[in-house]
Amino acid sequence: MNTTIVGYPRIGKMRELKFAIEKYWRGEVTEAELKETAKTLRSEKLKKQKQAGITISPVNDFSYYDGMLDLAVMLNAVPERYRKLNLSPLDTYFAMARGYQGEHGDVKAFAMKKWFNTNYHYMVPELENGMELKLQADKLFAEYEEAKALGVCPRPVTIGAYTFLKLAVAENGVAKESYVEPVKKAFQELLQECEKRGVEWIQIDEPALVLDMDSADKKLFCDLYQDILSAKGSVKVLLQTYFGDMRDCYQEISKLAFDGLGMDFVEGKYTEKLIQENGFPADKYLYAGIVNGKNIWKCDYDKKLKLIEELKKTTDKLVLTTSCSLLHVPYTTKSEKKLSQDILKYFAYAEEKLEEIHELAELSEKDYTKEEAYQKNVSVIQSERGMKDEEVCQKVAALTEKDFVRNVPRVERQKLQRERMGLPLLPTTTIGSFPQTKEVKANRSRFRKGEITKEQYDEKVFAFIKECVEEQEKLDIDVLVHGEYERNDMVEFFGENFGGYVFTEHAWVQSYGTRCVKPPVIFGDVKRIEPITVKYSQYAASLTNRPMKGMLTGPVTILNWSFPREDVSHKEMAFQIGLAIRQEVLDLEAAGISVIQIDEAALREKLPLRKAEWHSDYLDWALEAFRLCHSGVKPETQIHTHMCYSEFDDIIKDIDAMDADVITFEASRSKLEILDALKEVGFETESGPGVYDIHSPRVPSVEEIVGAIRKMLEKIPKEKLWVNPDCGLKTRGIPETEASLKNMVAAAKIVREELK
Repeated sequence: MNTTIVGYPRIGKMRELKFAIEKYWRGEVTEAELKETAKTLRSEKLKKQKQAGITISPVNDFSYYDGMLDLAVMLNAVPERYRKLNLSPLDTYFAMARGYQGEHGDVKAFAMKKWFNTNYHYMVPELENGMELKLQADKLFAEYEEAKALGVCPRPVTIGAYTFLKLAVAENGVAKESYVEPVKKAFQELLQECEKRGVEWIQIDEPALVLDMDSADKKLFCDLYQDILSAKGSVKVLLQTYFGDMRDCYQEISKLAFDGLGMDFVEGKYTEKLIQENGFPADKYLYAGIVNGKNIWKCDYDKKLKLIEELKKTTDKLVLTTSCSLLHVPYTTKSEKKLSQDILKYFAYAEEKLEEIHELAELSEKDYTKEEAYQKNVSVIQSERGMKDEEVCQKVAALTEKDFVRNVPRVERQKLQRERMGLPLLPTTTIGSFPQTKEVKANRSRFRKGEITKEQYDEKVFAFIKECVEEQEKLDIDVLVHGEYERNDMVEFFGENFGGYVFTEHAWVQSYGTRCVKPPVIFGDVKRIEPITVKYSQYAASLTNRPMKGMLTGPVTILNWSFPREDVSHKEMAFQIGLAIRQEVLDLEAAGISVIQIDEAALREKLPLRKAEWHSDYLDWALEAFRLCHSGVKPETQIHTHMCYSEFDDIIKDIDAMDADVITFEASRSKLEILDALKEVGFETESGPGVYDIHSPRVPSVEEIVGAIRKMLEKIPKEKLWVNPDCGLKTRGIPETEASLKNMVAAAKIVREELK
C-alpha cells in the first residue's frame, strides 16, 4: 500500500530556517547563503521521508514565509505598491509578508489571518485593478527537480484555485469574479507544464471545501475545475482537503475528473459516513487522512486498522496519509532529551508520524494482532498516564450558573471604573509585552541552565520592569503594563506554573513567518499550585501612580495554544484552566491591581468551521470558561481582554457576551474592517482596535495613527474608544517600539484636542 503525507514542517529540526531568514533580514547572510540553508533543509526532510518508508513525498510544501503568499507570487498577484519598490524578487516577497520601510519606499504588509482552525497564520492575497495574473511556477518545478535528483518520488503541491479566490481580498471595488478566468487559465497552464515535465501526480489543496458551501460556491468550484482538469492530460490530480469534511459537495466532486480525493478522517465528522452512504468513485484513489496532523499523541493502531479494513471494502485504491500537513506539529521527539520515557512514549511528532503511517500500511496487510508493532502500540495506548486530580474534577462538577456571572451590569461597572481611574478620553495603553531584548533572553537562559538562582533571576526581572515603567511614564502612556519579562511565552509560562502540564525542549511549531511557538502539553488535570504573576504586577504598580494592568492569559487561549488531551473534553479542560486563572485574578485584585487583562487571543481559533456547530460544539462553553475567570471580582475592577489575527465580524455579539469591560484587538492589517460590525450590533464593551501593526518593523507616522483614530471615532463612541497597538511588543526592537509608541501617544493627544 502506498503511503504519503499532506505536507511537512519547513522550519527545520532546530529552527534553522527561522534563524537563517532573520540573519538575512539583518544583512548578516547573503541571499545565496539563505537559499543554500533552505535547500539543505528540503533535502533533509525528503531523505527522512524516504528512510521512513513513505512512498510519495510532497514537494513545494516548503516556504520562506507562507504557502498562500507563495501562491500569490506563483499567480503573479503582486500589488503595484510592492512592484514600485524595485526590490529583488525575494525582498519583494518579504515586503509583502512584513512590510517595508527604507530607501525604496514605505509600504504595509498583506493582512494576516488564521488558517482555518489552526494556530498558523496565512497572508491574505490582494486582487487589484490592472493586476495581470499569469503562471510563474519556477519555485514549484525547481523543488520538483530537486526532489527527483534525490531519488524520491515527488508530488508537487499547491493551494488550489477555489481556496485562493475565497480567501483573497478584492481591493478598491474590484469584482473578485473578474479574476476567475485568469486564475483558471493559470492553473490550466500549471497542469500543462506538469505534463511537459513528466509529473505523475500533483496535489491541489482545497481546504475551503470543508467550510459551509451554498449553491453559488459549489457552482464556482465545479466551473473552475471542469475547465482546469480539461488541461491535465496524463497528469493525475489529487484534490486534497483537510480540517473537516466535504459534506456540502461530496457528490458533485465525485463526478469531476480528479484522480484522487484526499479526505480527513480525524476532524471530518462526516467523512466516513459520506463514503458509507454514497460510496467512493471506482475511478479515483482514496487518500485517507487517518494520522492526526495537528496533535502530538500516538495514534491508536487498533482503531486505525479497523478503519482501514472498512475503507478497503469501499475501494482497492487506498493510500494512507495524514489528516493535514504536519506543519502543525513539532519536528521530532528525538530532540527531547529531558523528558522521561514514561511521558515521551505517548508522543509522535512529525518524524514519528511518518513511521506510524508506514507501520499502519504494513500491519494492514497482515494478521496485525500478532505483530510486535501492534502490541507495542496497544500497550502504550492502554497504559495509565497519571496526573489525575480528583479535587479539580469535583470543583468543575460543582460549578453553578452564578460562577459564570458578574453581579453588577457592565454599563454600571464602566461608570464606577471611570470614576476610580480618572482617565482622559481616548486612553492609551499597550497590549502587555515589551521587547524581549538579548539581556532579557540571556537572563532567562542563565536561569534555565541553573547558572543563577530564582532570586537572582527575579532581581534582573524587577530591574527590567522598572525600566519599562519609567519608559512608559516618559512616553505619557495612560494605563501601564509591567512588560512581561518574567515569561517566555504567554501560554507556556502559565503551563509551567500549573499542575497537569508537561514541557518540551524543542517542540517548536511555526505560527507565521519566522515566528515559532512551543506549545505546552496538557497531560493531566490542571490546577494552580501558587500565585504566578502577582509579585511582578504588584512591584510594577508600586513604581507609579498610574493604573497598572495585571496580565494573564485566558483559559480558552491556553487550551487552544496547548497540545490538548484526547481522553477528556475540551470543555472540561477549559473549565479546569478557568478555575486556575480565577484564583490568580482574585489574588491580583487583593494585591491592589485595579485593571486585569485576561488575553483570549485565540478565542476564535478553534471555532468550528461549520456555522451550525459554533455554539453547541464550542462557543457555549468557551464564553463560560472566560466568564468563570472574572465573575468574582468587584465592579470597580476593570477586566480587559485581547484578541488577535482572526476575523471577528461574525462573532461580535459573542465577544460582547464575554462580559469584559474593555477589549483590544487586531485591526490594523485588516484595514479596520471590524468597525462596521461594532457599530451595527451596538457593542457595549469599550474597545481598542489596534492603531498600528506590531508584526512589521515599520514605524507608523503620527498622521497615519491620527487617521486611524478618526476613522474609529466614526463608528465607536469617544467614551468607549481606547488607543493601543494591535498586539504585544515582544518581537519588536526597542528603537522602533519607542518611536511607534511616541507617535501613538502624540496622535491620541491631537485627536483629544479636536474632541474638546
